[in-house]
Amino acid sequence: CVSSRLPRSFPAVPILQALLYKPLTPSIIPRAFHFRASPSTKISSRFCSWIKPRVPPQDFNIFRVGFSANFTAMTGSSSKQSSSVYDFTVKDIRGNDVDLSIYKGKVLLIVNVASQCGLTNSNYTELNGVYTKYKDQGLEILAFPCNQFGGEEPGDNAQIAEVACSRFKAEFPIFDKVEVNGSNAAPIYKFLKSSKGGLLGDGIKWNFTKFLVDKDGNVVDRYAPTTSPLSIEKDVKKLLGLLDSLKQQHIIPSLLVK
Repeated sequence: CVSSRLPRSFPAVPILQALLYKPLTPSIIPRAFHFRASPSTKISSRFCSWIKPRVPPQDFNIFRVGFSANFTAMTGSSSKQSSSVYDFTVKDIRGNDVDLSIYKGKVLLIVNVASQCGLTNSNYTELNGVYTKYKDQGLEILAFPCNQFGGEEPGDNAQIAEVACSRFKAEFPIFDKVEVNGSNAAPIYKFLKSSKGGLLGDGIKWNFTKFLVDKDGNVVDRYAPTTSPLSIEKDVKKLLGLLDSLKQQHIIPSLLVK
């Protein structure tokens, strides 16, 4: 914070430049913009808690907006934090925007897929089986092609769709090819990884890593690429509420017998 030992009047621009780590333009801070030190007065800025602007409030608001934008650019942070998968918009295999909020109330299994992986045949076959069995109960599988692991998804979207839909008869939606690791990772995958880390860090390890999302859009579990889709069927049924209904079916007849 700026010390109260500073002179009663001093230029603000050099101090603000030091705080922002970058030059300020006149459009953000006027040349004649000065502060007057006033230990008895506080303003909302966390960096300048003991200074009072000798400028109209609207001019100071210009500074606050510019400061906020510059601080966000420097830190990569934002006051808006995503709280569920419903906060994201992605592109489908045809390049159309898809707002994931359309899946509210559904259980989601999100998978990064590849057409030429050693896990491709077994995963597509089992994913199809799980989807066919539970899609009418509220399950959706969202497949995101990715070429970051061994270059095993090299085709364009049309070729990917041909493999997934024609060869493997996938009925669940296939989305635009994305990156899942690194600075260019799709925002949805940054969120998934931050919600559920892996065994050796948050990064996706290989093709067919799976994330299970509940009906409220919360990431509840993460599965390794080698985990069979059939082996997580019980977890899917639990989120769909099917295990509870099965228990009721067994309990009620037994009560009637007694």
